[in-house]
Amino acid sequence: MTFDFTPTSIDDLDPERRPSFGLALVPVLAVIVFLGIGSALLGLAPHVPLLWSIVFVGAFGRYLGYRWTDLSEGISNGLLMGIQALLILFTIYALIATWVDAGTIPAMMYYGLELLTPTVFLPVTAVLAAVVAFSIGSSWTTVGTLGVAFVGIGAGLGVPAPMTVGAVISGAYAGDKQSPLSDTTNLAAGVTNTPLYDHIYRMRTGTAIAFGLAVAGFAALGLRRSGEIPVGRVADIQTALAGTYDLSVLVFLPLVVTFGLALYGYPALPTLVAGVFAGVFTSILVQGTGFVAAWEVFMSGTAPETGTDLVNDLLATGGLTGSAWTITVVVAALSLGGLLEHTGVLAVLADRLSRGVRSSGGLIAGTGASAILINALTAQQYMSIVMPGLTLRNLYEEFGLDSEELSRAVEAAGTPTGALIPWHAGGVFMASATGVPTLEYAPFYLFGLLSPLVLFAMALTGRGVPTTDRAERAQTAD
Repeated sequence: MTFDFTPTSIDDLDPERRPSFGLALVPVLAVIVFLGIGSALLGLAPHVPLLWSIVFVGAFGRYLGYRWTDLSEGISNGLLMGIQALLILFTIYALIATWVDAGTIPAMMYYGLELLTPTVFLPVTAVLAAVVAFSIGSSWTTVGTLGVAFVGIGAGLGVPAPMTVGAVISGAYAGDKQSPLSDTTNLAAGVTNTPLYDHIYRMRTGTAIAFGLAVAGFAALGLRRSGEIPVGRVADIQTALAGTYDLSVLVFLPLVVTFGLALYGYPALPTLVAGVFAGVFTSILVQGTGFVAAWEVFMSGTAPETGTDLVNDLLATGGLTGSAWTITVVVAALSLGGLLEHTGVLAVLADRLSRGVRSSGGLIAGTGASAILINALTAQQYMSIVMPGLTLRNLYEEFGLDSEELSRAVEAAGTPTGALIPWHAGGVFMASATGVPTLEYAPFYLFGLLSPLVLFAMALTGRGVPTTDRAERAQTAD
């Protein structure tokens, strides 16, 4: 996928409509207050505080002198930047439903329950998710397919779902960051003018430290789950699965098709669509589902009656129409991000960051912090990479830092942290696909918490980072 969007810089803004730093903080604080009051205090769905925020930022733009057509253009830019995420969301919801009906996900649950134990389940889950995400270059596809199956396996082993989801997402994002097939990895390299493999190599140490600590944490959690499988639970689940689905080797056809195309280098969207068709074909061929019924599953999802409530709940899906709640949250969040970008709020904040930096380590840490902030304000990881990646390139040159330092900073902090934010496209998808709310799995999403912390620690301690500050560089230049 190509990204032609160029964010507004401080120099692009009309001086008469450019907000001051203090004024630019007003809509940012308003968004934080609205989301805090609406979601945390009142318990409203995120749609409502996001709507409040859109109205406030729109009125703020009018105060600055922007016309309604200007504001509409900002919303359009935000949606355009996130269109890939929206299309993938639609497709993965349908894919999960067809894979359940085909028996693919039930089979992974069935055989996984035979191979795994509570003690090793969490660290093994994280490692397997990392391997798959690295191989196919997509954290979302990994969570939407293997992740759904692992939640079912974990439930059978007595492992709490938030722990399982935290392990799956940790591995998925760690593998995605290091994959040359990943769209975010290629994007971070592209917007910073960094050779792809130089970018991947520069991320390796920080990623290895963060993921190694995460796996160790999951191993410690796994030791506490030892011996807690309720008597007969695994057998009951396997009996329910085998009695409802034909679990022959043919049910893995959708898995082979999807991952095979991904490994061959096909883009995410056509690969996932092929997985949907493979799922429908397998439902008809193996499970005996009628042609019309199989496509009705694609639209409306699954509601299996296996005789076991736990299995029924794990395998109930919404299909394409079930994505409406998630899609509407993401559309609202992308619209808000587009308004903040178009009115110059993000450009003013980035400019203040650049003028406040005094050392190489501070610049890298500030870049990571800005990526997290932009993630929260725009609700999609592409903007968190593109915005600082383009606006801070000259500053990295001024400090004598190679471009891979910038690409590492924006991806280490931008890519994994989106899944920690409840209204972010990543957070909304992970919660919807796995059935576990973002704030419940967030404490166990260890890689997402550790990746930016490792970046900050390496930057501020100067480990592997040039320490030349502005004064020293100016003296050298003279």
